[in-house]
Amino acid sequence: MERWAEALSFGAFHRGLRRGAAYGYGGESPEGLRRRELARLGGITYLDHAGTALFPQSLLKAFTDDLNENVYGNPHSQNISSKLTSDTIEHVRYRILQHFNTSVEDYTVIFTSGSTAALKLVAEAFPWVPETAEDPGSRFCYLTDNHTSVVGMRAIADAMNVLSVPVKPKDILSGTDGLVAGGNSCKTPHLFCYPAQSNFSGTRYPLAWIEQIKSGQLHPIKVQGKWSVLLDAASYVSTSPLDLSLHQADFVPLSFYKMFGFPTGLGALLVKNEAAACLRKVYFGGGTAAAYLAGEDFYLPKKSVAERFEDGTVSFLDIIALKHGFDALERLTGGMKNIEQHTFALAHYTYRILSTLTYPNGAPAVHLYSDTDFSSPEVQGPIINFNVLDENGDIVGYSQVDKLAGLYNIHIRTGCFCNTGACQQHLGISNNDIKKNLQAGHVCGDDIDVVDGRPTGSVRISFGYMSTFEDAQAFLKFIITTRLIGCNMVNIPSPRQTISELVASPRENGHTCDNNSANKLPPNKSTGDSGLSTSSTSVNMPVSLQPAKRHSERDMTEVFGNPAEDMPSGRRPVTVTNIYLYPIKSCAAFEVMRWPIGNTGLLYDRSFMVANHNGVCITQKQEPRLCLVQPFIDLEQNVMIIRAEAMDPISVSLEEDSESLTQTCQSKVCSHRVQTHDCGGRAADWFSAFLGRQCRLIRQSSDFKRNANKKDEKGETSAARAPLSLVNEAQYLLINRTSILQLRDKVVER
Repeated sequence: MERWAEALSFGAFHRGLRRGAAYGYGGESPEGLRRRELARLGGITYLDHAGTALFPQSLLKAFTDDLNENVYGNPHSQNISSKLTSDTIEHVRYRILQHFNTSVEDYTVIFTSGSTAALKLVAEAFPWVPETAEDPGSRFCYLTDNHTSVVGMRAIADAMNVLSVPVKPKDILSGTDGLVAGGNSCKTPHLFCYPAQSNFSGTRYPLAWIEQIKSGQLHPIKVQGKWSVLLDAASYVSTSPLDLSLHQADFVPLSFYKMFGFPTGLGALLVKNEAAACLRKVYFGGGTAAAYLAGEDFYLPKKSVAERFEDGTVSFLDIIALKHGFDALERLTGGMKNIEQHTFALAHYTYRILSTLTYPNGAPAVHLYSDTDFSSPEVQGPIINFNVLDENGDIVGYSQVDKLAGLYNIHIRTGCFCNTGACQQHLGISNNDIKKNLQAGHVCGDDIDVVDGRPTGSVRISFGYMSTFEDAQAFLKFIITTRLIGCNMVNIPSPRQTISELVASPRENGHTCDNNSANKLPPNKSTGDSGLSTSSTSVNMPVSLQPAKRHSERDMTEVFGNPAEDMPSGRRPVTVTNIYLYPIKSCAAFEVMRWPIGNTGLLYDRSFMVANHNGVCITQKQEPRLCLVQPFIDLEQNVMIIRAEAMDPISVSLEEDSESLTQTCQSKVCSHRVQTHDCGGRAADWFSAFLGRQCRLIRQSSDFKRNANKKDEKGETSAARAPLSLVNEAQYLLINRTSILQLRDKVVER
């Protein structure tokens, strides 16, 4: 690490600041601000601000104080509390327009459930002219570097017999000649959509395109008619100011969680009033009608554009929260220009270091996907997209990078980011490749990261207003440590683990690992005809290793077979030296010399898990202290004993029909639904006290069948799949001694 120490220092970062970059907001340091407003992050390096911003604590407090002090009724009523709600909503509309430097004279705010709903609204209400034999009709054009939600608008256009035309970014400037501004008398309406900032690469497209296209100086395609422009600003406005007095797009969809982190499920469509008059509404819901008849086809919409398009009761409490979001953003940072300079400083620094990282043979450590050289925030947002390479130039799958980053508490995003067009452009993926990958089983959002040696997606990091220099530094150290300091990504341990934790046997008291055994492994001890070998180290606990007759189980030899039988000539038999099971997922191991086999593998292995108050499984990634919880199974007494330092031991019955199993609930493990039983209040109190947070102990129901998600060679799901407990992927995990010794040597070298 010494080789990169200077480049990773704050001094080097500060000296490298470019025009348009600045660190911090004056006054309190970014680090102090983060400790005060986002203490919940702790040791987390959060680098997915393009996915969502994180709300500051003061925003939530101001909002809850507001709700505690005021009574907000349904805005469609006429009482005093409802009038308060209506007036507050109108104030928030003004505040939104003020934030984008415009007013009610020019724009209307229509609240939606998010930017996707805003885009859908435009597609459904735009005054499309269908194509006929006499009239070519309207055109829907969109930049290929657009979010899925924009591309999806073409389905509505197609249903209205309107031609959709994708336009590549490099081709749009070719439309500057041909048609002459002012010489176009055709009024057929066309719509062009493009993002102010690519959510894939952070490329910022010229806002000047808006006026150039509307005035006829720039043409997405050569066609007569009148162009309207939709500017997808959802990604852009989270870190940059947007001045709608200068760049008057007809439609601007927003998602507020991208800006504040709270509330979610609320967005808006900013509509230029001139364009709003052309929108055609079909459906009408509660609150949108001035008058209508139930028994006759008669309906009169309200005059207000917002009221006409906001079907039903708006999410009025969430809208009230927006006021506190704008207040917090201004109070903490001084405004969007400061946020733009701060986030660009971090992105430029990180990009600059990443682009210089090479292996000893000169090969680059990462392949960056960017349309710019990060020279200015005018052309580049705080998003960096890349793939990690090995020393031979081969891609390291993004899923592997993501999982390893998780061990370092670094939160990133991987895949194609709902932007297939940009993904194809930067990764060189053809249309046929996309279809072949689909046939190979790859779909958006999965972890199939490499098909036929080629990447299906990439890694994205993104900075936000609460990001700090330490975030950038931690990420760069992660890349350098895992790629350039003599370690392969497949075998580097978590920074929270020591080699003794990885290879040592438990002490006799079962609480901690024996650090003195870090440099030795127990000798083999064969059990003869049983085919099972054991460690010379045993656990001195009052537990019976004889299977209880009431369980359905098999002998080890039925599963592993006899290694002395049917061995190919010249092959050495495989000997099992240690057997560990983990009764509670993510808690400490329980070593045995003999153990019965159940339908899902080792009996009671990963049968229990700790879940938070929402029923979500807690692992050591969220709670490292789980490794200090030591469970023991007593088959004779049919109980599990749970111990941890400074805690009184408790026992949990293994009888599933026990009265201690108080509730059946649905949980998730590795995105798979599982049916579980709650183990009762006593176990919940024990774990809550130990971890310092509300949680419960639950176990998988024996009558619930969860199967391994494996596919056969033809890509078809096998009919006979192994039933699983609460494990991630398979019934058994086998680790050979050579791998453990190699890992130990690697760590010792470091």
